[in-house]
Amino acid sequence: MTDYFEIHARDGAARLGELRLSEPVRTPGLVDDVLEDAGSLWAADRAMPEGDDDVLTVLPHRGFPGGTDEAVQESFAVEYPDVEFPSAAVVSSESVGFHDIPGPDDPASGADAYVVSNARSAIGHGAALVETVVAVRETIPADTALIFSGVATPRNVALLAYAGVDAFDASRAIVKGTQGKYLTSEGEYYLEDLEELPSPLSEETDIDAFDREDCVEHNVAALEAELSIVRQRIRDGRLRDYIEGQARHDQWLTAAMRELDDQWAYLEERTPILREADLDAATGDTIRRVEIQRFADRVTTRYRNRFENPLVLTPCSAKKPYSESKSHGRFHDAIQWRAHQVSMTSPIGVVPQELETTYPAQHYDSVVTGRWTEDEKRFVASVLERYLERNEYPRVVAHVPDEGYRDIVERVEDSLDLDVAYTVGKGAHPTDEESIAALSSELSGELKYSKREREHNTVRAIADYLLGDGAGDDLFPDIQTTSRYPKIQVRDDEETQLATMVPNYGTLSFTLEGAKQWVDSDAPVKRVEIDDFVPHGSVLAPGIVDADEDIRVGDEVVVEGPKAFAVGRAEMFGTEMVESTRGIGAEIRHVEER
Repeated sequence: MTDYFEIHARDGAARLGELRLSEPVRTPGLVDDVLEDAGSLWAADRAMPEGDDDVLTVLPHRGFPGGTDEAVQESFAVEYPDVEFPSAAVVSSESVGFHDIPGPDDPASGADAYVVSNARSAIGHGAALVETVVAVRETIPADTALIFSGVATPRNVALLAYAGVDAFDASRAIVKGTQGKYLTSEGEYYLEDLEELPSPLSEETDIDAFDREDCVEHNVAALEAELSIVRQRIRDGRLRDYIEGQARHDQWLTAAMRELDDQWAYLEERTPILREADLDAATGDTIRRVEIQRFADRVTTRYRNRFENPLVLTPCSAKKPYSESKSHGRFHDAIQWRAHQVSMTSPIGVVPQELETTYPAQHYDSVVTGRWTEDEKRFVASVLERYLERNEYPRVVAHVPDEGYRDIVERVEDSLDLDVAYTVGKGAHPTDEESIAALSSELSGELKYSKREREHNTVRAIADYLLGDGAGDDLFPDIQTTSRYPKIQVRDDEETQLATMVPNYGTLSFTLEGAKQWVDSDAPVKRVEIDDFVPHGSVLAPGIVDADEDIRVGDEVVVEGPKAFAVGRAEMFGTEMVESTRGIGAEIRHVEER
């Protein structure tokens, strides 16, 4: 909990923030000029500094290098006092639990930032770095800043910010410069090996006159430039896209990114359920992204098919949503609502027709070569297999081409002992006249499902995806739907509006009556408890008493307090709402006084 640090935007674990000093400092950023160290208690006893709003004061501390015996760290752990000025405490990833760090119900505010003393020992080791960041980040309050000192370079700082580090110093870049090492975002070079200066950022640009002092100036400027890129990427919600390319310049950074992907609970909690930005699927690591894995998990554990018709598997399309593409228009002409259509795609997996607008199904763009990698085939096959284990169909039709798609279907067909009908001949294309005719013929005699059934199943499927298995039936047992897809309005049998489908993200937006029905149903409720006030426009974190831990940024939430009942959208994840003392916890759409 903090009075001097505020988070303005989030992109997974990365945050765009501000140290609220007399001259604000943007983060992720450098804090050399505003960090004032009160000194180490190893050398001598230190008087408590008076502090100043101009600087972030590092309180008297004992730093522990990596690998220090746990008993030693516990014995010499410092109890940091609660002070009235901007302050930072020093912890290590191994000793952070020994310090008296205030929890959400503690009246003490605690430090505004935490400096990790063993950060340097983690640099160069992917697993160690991730363990260090996650251990500290999950122990300190969610709204405090995390500082790594002596580690940042233009090459690694984007990954460090992506992992959840908020602030850095330039000491490593400076030392490298004094050693004659010229730093860029993709590597480092000895000055004597350079015949020209790659993207010089110092006043001196002549390679013959460029000395180590110029090298220091350049290195710091390059670090600041990289941090500027990181901040913009966080604003755009596209830091991960940048990381997937940038981390390739160093094997340990790639390893760190993959190790971080394995920290599912840490990253998933901090990753929004929707974004305005598209997702670039340009590398094999995209499959490991939280957004991709979450979609696949929810489709195979929450979603349930409600149609009684056959299943038709189709390829994806470049145009999103798929139903607006020319190829899927041709598929529809053949299917004519006689089958349930599920699209196969990399990197998403499988996309039931009801979820084609749900993030990230209509928000990704992949590299199209016509060839599938083995990792892509293995992933999509595993998702399809889990999907078919959960959902029963009278029969399965695969309207897919040879390359990649058919191989995947055949793997699942063999694994589950299915009898799949294929309607695209060898070497043919799914949109060929012959293929379309074969698909139409395969569905001959099948009854069409109605527009009403299609719309009802769509809003129930979205509710399943957002809230949990069976939520759609619990929440919308008897409904009417109005307006045209994809702007479906959900009404009860008295024509009271309950919710609206949001076409941009494939989610549901509840009215007050819909929120009340949600609360009264058996569907899991994402609830925010507030203090004794009536919110208008937004709920700030200080007014939040409690929040469900499974709330994610972008989730629909019910907001309740002694004086108000409201519905809106989460701007923080649940734990962050409870632990934070600054920032918007939820945006309110409708509110009613009690």
